Amino acid sequence: MDLLLLQSKFTITSLKILQINKTDAGGGAAVAANRLNRALRRNGVESKLLVQDQHRDEEGVYPVGTGFTYKQKAFVRFAWERLTFLPYERNASVRFAFSPANTGIDITQHPLVQEADVIHLHWVNQGFLSIETLGKLLSCGKPIVWTQHDMWSFTGGCHYAGTCLEFLEFCSYCPFLRKSGKKDLSAQIFAKKRKIYNEAPLSIVTCSKWLRTLSQESKLLRRKNFYNIPNPIDTELYAPRDKDVVRERLGLPKDKKLILFGAANVNDPRKGMRYFIEALNILAENFPVVKDNTELVVFGKANAETVKLFPFKTHSLKFISDPETLVDLYSSADIYVLPSLQDNLPNTVMESIACGTPVVGFSIGGVPEMISHQESGYLAEVKNSLSLATGIYETLFVSDINKLGVNARQKAVDCYSEEVVAQQYKAVYESVLK
Repeated sequence: MDLLLLQSKFTITSLKILQINKTDAGGGAAVAANRLNRALRRNGVESKLLVQDQHRDEEGVYPVGTGFTYKQKAFVRFAWERLTFLPYERNASVRFAFSPANTGIDITQHPLVQEADVIHLHWVNQGFLSIETLGKLLSCGKPIVWTQHDMWSFTGGCHYAGTCLEFLEFCSYCPFLRKSGKKDLSAQIFAKKRKIYNEAPLSIVTCSKWLRTLSQESKLLRRKNFYNIPNPIDTELYAPRDKDVVRERLGLPKDKKLILFGAANVNDPRKGMRYFIEALNILAENFPVVKDNTELVVFGKANAETVKLFPFKTHSLKFISDPETLVDLYSSADIYVLPSLQDNLPNTVMESIACGTPVVGFSIGGVPEMISHQESGYLAEVKNSLSLATGIYETLFVSDINKLGVNARQKAVDCYSEEVVAQQYKAVYESVLK
């Protein structure tokens, strides 16, 4: 369906939209759901966000429940799902890459669900909604919009399928499972999803064209209505700041080129840490000017062992959640590097370009939709450390980096600003209610 035909500047202030996500903080889906809820509210939509785990006190965000007993039960559900998956997992590396969704809560009688005109799902795994309770929500008689933040909705349990294409027809012989076969756990989960999706009034939103293509081709969702809408970002907050001022504020050198890197789970092969380290070594060994004039800034979950592998002087800033500090951080850097091997529409790329900082990354997932090669950043060949090193070098020392930054910022304003994205979602909500 062509969303452009639906876009208009109408108001739907009388409608009640309920966003549903596991948590309001921690993880890309939580950030995206929160930002969308905020963007809609700022643009005249009565939107609320319902979460299992609330970590912040913010207007428009509500927990399913409160109190010690409620939180204890939520933890037990999470732990039970992980424990029951242990006999099936291929090894520890896939432990959180596969969600069997065999336990969860029924939220259909929650007052916010009852009053909503449209239910808008986001990321609902890890003990929040089971396939059974998801089915109850899908059959509650209200139109359902589901924004996909990964591939879980149309696979037999994995969040990213890698090179596996079993989801196109029927999941089985799953590479995530210890004992895979025609009737393995993925096949069982796939069959359960097919049953609850069959007659559900479900409309799918994908944040990237890459994920839309996969989702439309999948056996489970190919008959549903599809929309392609990116996540929003506050481009008034995420905007360029004076580089010298923010570097002084963060205690970073003013006379060096700074490469920014956000480390999530460094042990997850999908994050591409191996290729990033190899690329840095290529630069350090072959270009003395780079090593002498460049330093690395890392935020997130980079442990001491990982930092030792970087051949450049490294400033480790740990995990940062404060938006003001994040804007300072992106503005302080000359480039941001994203070595991920599979991703949807990364929030970190959006944040970086909104701050006018060019991104160097592999040409995977939704990243090519966010970066114009050598116009607003650099797209390297996938799993090619030399190509990634070339992108870092050219962007830092050859390209007109100021022009790249201006173009990157314009892309964020034109495509991802709150008003732009909110108008697209308004059109979707009106469409599903017709």
